[in-house]
Amino acid sequence: MTGKAEAIAHGAATIVNAIALGKGAAFGVDLWTKAEVRLTDEPNVIKGEITSDPAESTVLIERTVSRVFKHFNVEKRFGAKVETGSTIPAARGLKSSSAAANAVALATVAALGKTLDDMEVVKLGVDAAFDAKVTVTGAFDDACASYLGGAVVTDNLKRKLLKRVTLPDDLTVLFHVPSKKAYTVDSDVNMLRTVKPLVEVAYNEALKGNFWVALSLNGVIYSSALGYDASVASDALAAGALAAGLCGKGPAVTAVVSSDKIDSVRTALHRHEGEVLQARLNHEKAKVI
Repeated sequence: MTGKAEAIAHGAATIVNAIALGKGAAFGVDLWTKAEVRLTDEPNVIKGEITSDPAESTVLIERTVSRVFKHFNVEKRFGAKVETGSTIPAARGLKSSSAAANAVALATVAALGKTLDDMEVVKLGVDAAFDAKVTVTGAFDDACASYLGGAVVTDNLKRKLLKRVTLPDDLTVLFHVPSKKAYTVDSDVNMLRTVKPLVEVAYNEALKGNFWVALSLNGVIYSSALGYDASVASDALAAGALAAGLCGKGPAVTAVVSSDKIDSVRTALHRHEGEVLQARLNHEKAKVI
């Protein structure tokens, strides 16, 4: 058995969290996840390993491979060994699941010697995220931003990509990442849906292309609904960030900054307990390497 492939998908950050509305927006960043898939001749045996965070669950990896095998009707022929490594901290709202599902799905398709169009690969990863119970909405917005790069606006319920936009290259993204993890599946979805009319305002701004207004507004709304301290984002804005707000369901906070404000915003973020990560915007598609 020689089927083996490696793929890379990049991270993403929230513009509008889709949990309340079933629609969302996100943009790509150059943090990444790589996946190596080796086919075996042990059907139904799929073994995953996350080298960058060995304590994290590998269920998503296994469900993703399983979805691809089922798609090509080869689940009775093959098993797989999968290794992933990532620069994206898990369970902080930084789309580690979407990037992992995209990279694993793409590598599995390539290991089988097959091809699929981009959106089919994305949808297999979204299905696997539901199977693995790591998502509430399917995170189609995050998956598209991770796979395609740029800024995307989506209807998650209909799995439709409504808009994809190239963002200016001269912007930097700073993430404030607390040490505490928060898993999406633990979110109180009913409580979050009470903020639906407010999230709709943010979503309409994203549809108009006002991504940074949407991001900051979304951050205030969800921080309030989830009980997070919004002062991390407001301090970043006061220090000159173009936009700042909760990433995903938190606890990480995203700040989008122009090059002349990186130092002042980083200083503001360091006043709060946690790590500060720096990234660039990403416009590269996920690919086999």
